[in-house]
Amino acid sequence: MSIVSCQELSLAYGVHALLDRASMSLEPGERVGLIGRNGSGKSSLLRIIAGLEAPDAGELRRQQGLRLVYVAQEPQLQGFATVFDAVAEGVAEARSLRQRFEAHAPGEDLDALQTRIELLDGWNWEQRVQEVLQRLALDPEAAVAALSGGQQKRVALAQALAASPDVLLLDEPTNHLDLDAIQWLEQLLAGFRGSVLLISHDRAFLDAVVTRILELDRGVLRSYPGHYAAFEQRKARELADEALAQARADKLLAQEEEWIRRGVEARRTRSVGRVQRLQQLRSQRAQRREALGSVRLELDRGEASGRIVAELQGVSKAFGEQQVVRELSTIVLRGDKVGILGPNGAGKTTLLKLLLGELAPDRGSVRQGSRLQVAYFDQMRAALDLEATLADTISPGSEWIEIGGTRKHVSAYLGDFLFPPSRARSPVKSLSGGERNRLLLARLFARPANVVVLDEPTNDLDMDTIELLEQLLQDFAGTVFLVSHDRRFLDNVVTSTLAWESPGCWREYEGGVEDWLAQRQRMAQATAAGAAAAGAAASASAAGPVAQAPRAPAPAGARRKLSYKEQRELEQLPARIDQLEQEQRELTQALADPALYREQPRQVAAMRARFDAIEQELGTALQRWQDLEDLGAAG
Repeated sequence: MSIVSCQELSLAYGVHALLDRASMSLEPGERVGLIGRNGSGKSSLLRIIAGLEAPDAGELRRQQGLRLVYVAQEPQLQGFATVFDAVAEGVAEARSLRQRFEAHAPGEDLDALQTRIELLDGWNWEQRVQEVLQRLALDPEAAVAALSGGQQKRVALAQALAASPDVLLLDEPTNHLDLDAIQWLEQLLAGFRGSVLLISHDRAFLDAVVTRILELDRGVLRSYPGHYAAFEQRKARELADEALAQARADKLLAQEEEWIRRGVEARRTRSVGRVQRLQQLRSQRAQRREALGSVRLELDRGEASGRIVAELQGVSKAFGEQQVVRELSTIVLRGDKVGILGPNGAGKTTLLKLLLGELAPDRGSVRQGSRLQVAYFDQMRAALDLEATLADTISPGSEWIEIGGTRKHVSAYLGDFLFPPSRARSPVKSLSGGERNRLLLARLFARPANVVVLDEPTNDLDMDTIELLEQLLQDFAGTVFLVSHDRRFLDNVVTSTLAWESPGCWREYEGGVEDWLAQRQRMAQATAAGAAAAGAAASASAAGPVAQAPRAPAPAGARRKLSYKEQRELEQLPARIDQLEQEQRELTQALADPALYREQPRQVAAMRARFDAIEQELGTALQRWQDLEDLGAAG
């Protein structure tokens, strides 16, 4: 039985309806992902279900007594001094009712108050708030005003969970969250006992969380069972069928138009039924809402940079007592696509500025490549003047721009990014978050660049634009630095990853997020196995004397030297490690080529297996090298 249902909802703010007699339902325990283009009306639908907005027409039904909580895309936490105050707002009704019950005010119906308090589990609301704070690792005494965007999103989620709702409505819950927080949220929602309806453009997050996809397309809601990957396959078939049906209808209309013109000139008589059918075809064609166009992305590479883009040798950087980068050495070559991963506050922006030469290190050296032309996408959209028009943002003082040697009118260029000519003179402040991101991309790509820096580019972008941006970056011959928490986007673009390991410690990995996670998991397992072995040895030692007579301790300075065989092995190991790393780089490059999956799909599994085997061989070789080095130093 549905706990929420919408029937024939209609809502319009402009020429086209955001909701055009849209219907949907939500069942108990469901986790539904709501997807669609920017501006299609997803947030409006969520607000209607939350009771914060009214539709123009249609009916909304909610189960009686249903507890429903809405978490907005940008949490509004003003007015709360501490995190505890903000989270406790989630149980505001229970607190108020309990205060009234305890005050025994004259005229109060204590039996009714008690029933309502018990229904809300309000007798122990303090305990519920403390449990949620502990579960989400939040400091109850922290000042709300000092929190980052990601921390504020955690507080808003804690506020919602403290209310123990039957339905959670989440608008872009992964925005401003780092990778660890996103994985934490996945586990949280997977274990949530109520129903969830969420808006997200994070494909990996949707695959991990939802049980059904609800797509809002041209005002109509369509339901697809399963996760996002299953939706993609089915939607591709539907769009192909729709295009075929529309092509047939257009062909029939053209034939009928030709017939009626010939009929007037020749026979002067017409079939009444056929004329009526023509009028019906014309009406259907006029009412048809075509699938929205796609953003057309094109990047002018400009002049090729030097072979080396950036070289860091023993670089360290600190701000006060906070060590952001410590003893980092790395080389970025022309054509590399580098992902930068780390929690919020780890120093990803600082690392970018060091790589680009915008910030001097405290220690170590940074060498910049030659002929660098850098285009920078800022997640805070600081490059946008809110009072300027869209046209002036793209081409100040001129109606024309030049892209890759081709001259183009600024209105036509804005049209490539789905901005109609009528909006070219609109101010930037009139745009939504997703539209501002598209405008920033348009501004970015209007200038020649051979190094592209993207700081959280996928926030607020719809999936079609994200996929087109992926393709553009894959084909881009220049260098890319990419900061993102969108795992699928990173995996589809980057060839290597700089990952934060601990305060100040950054480590380079071949491949994307999945490769990094797999290597991190193997390292954690190896560490755990080593700790277990050490614990077993300590237990055996504490259990009693061993059967063999104890050996006398070696006198100081009498430790053995490397044997001839071990010395030869130590000398050969660096070359062996270089060989393995070279083979791994070649495999990474091959696996990043989309043509491999089209032309030689059977080789992919074998190449991935070899990549994993190399990873294990490298770990063994590096450990052996360290052991032999330690022995040699001791001798």
